Amino acid sequence: MLLKENTRQVFLDLGYESKACNKLKNDNRDDEFLVSRIIFLTTYGSNVDIERLIDNYHLAENICQNISRHTKQYVNKQKKVKELDPMEDMALIESLKLMFNLMHFCPQRAGAFSPALPHISMILTKRPISSNKPLEPPIGPLVNSIIPLDLAQKDNLHALFPKGTPNINVERLIEIIEKATKVYADDELENLVSPVLALLCKIYELAPKEVQSHMQKLLLPNDEDRKQVLGRGESLPSRLLRLSTNPATPQVRESISSLLFDLSGKDARSFVQNVGYGFASGFLFQHNISIPENALEAWSTSDSESSHARASNESSKPFNPITGQTLESEPVIEMPEMTQEEKEREAERLFVLFERLKKTGVMSVKNPVETALSEGRFLELDDDADSE
Repeated sequence: MLLKENTRQVFLDLGYESKACNKLKNDNRDDEFLVSRIIFLTTYGSNVDIERLIDNYHLAENICQNISRHTKQYVNKQKKVKELDPMEDMALIESLKLMFNLMHFCPQRAGAFSPALPHISMILTKRPISSNKPLEPPIGPLVNSIIPLDLAQKDNLHALFPKGTPNINVERLIEIIEKATKVYADDELENLVSPVLALLCKIYELAPKEVQSHMQKLLLPNDEDRKQVLGRGESLPSRLLRLSTNPATPQVRESISSLLFDLSGKDARSFVQNVGYGFASGFLFQHNISIPENALEAWSTSDSESSHARASNESSKPFNPITGQTLESEPVIEMPEMTQEEKEREAERLFVLFERLKKTGVMSVKNPVETALSEGRFLELDDDADSE
């Protein structure tokens, strides 16, 4: 009945939302599933007062308690996940969807859901990730439910970067992206993967230095990737670079570029050096970020003051700043030396091109032949002069 929008307001007008909140206290997966779905539906097309439900009827507290009950299966190692009642997952998914909607429509009360983060983290890190559908529920809803939380709160930071295993959540999110970028088509990447990338960006800004370095090591191109032009391999950094220029996934494209820029210390020169000018230029231009003049020099981390942005992936070998490939790996192209006639024809073509470009007025350009003449560097050769 509540799938029809006008019936939801009737439900609220009769005052049943308070009874629904109280019903969520029950330690029963059927009740959790049904009541969470009912309250979830009332968040659309009605005047439900979410603040009142949280403040007066303990809605956030009850949802956090229900989510915590789903961690018992991971604490009790005797019980395997695959043997669980299917209602366990169905109820968890509804609780997570409801939690996300409540924080989305009432962000001023998002802090009331922070107690759920340690439990969400436990489920996310202990539950196996499918290789065929890595973001199938409840994995996708688990990730989504973290995004609206104020992760900068002290307790939330402890849950994200637990003492002894600070990389555990980051590694799980990167594992999800690793599998997702292999199997999902463009439309699925746009809908399912972009939230994971957005969450990684959010976490990176709050992460301790050692976690940031670990993320750089896993997500930025390394020496192995640089044996060929960046973006042509099958590693995760290569796949991310290809997706960063995919016109069919604008949200994924922006999220990946933003993440790689963050991993580069939000420094344009480091960004170009990390991913190559070809992948960096579009993002920098779009965000009106200027590129330092020395960013296109053949570069190695040992020569750079900004090597801190690549501390985990240091390379002692100079590489091409346009393609990101190490200079020693670039193919040697052997071409026969041009004859004097060929040189003269090429110079004439360039002269004509410069003259046409100057006449367009699009940019200020001076023909190098004119420059040479004005500076007294122009030398006329006799007709019988040899090629030397």
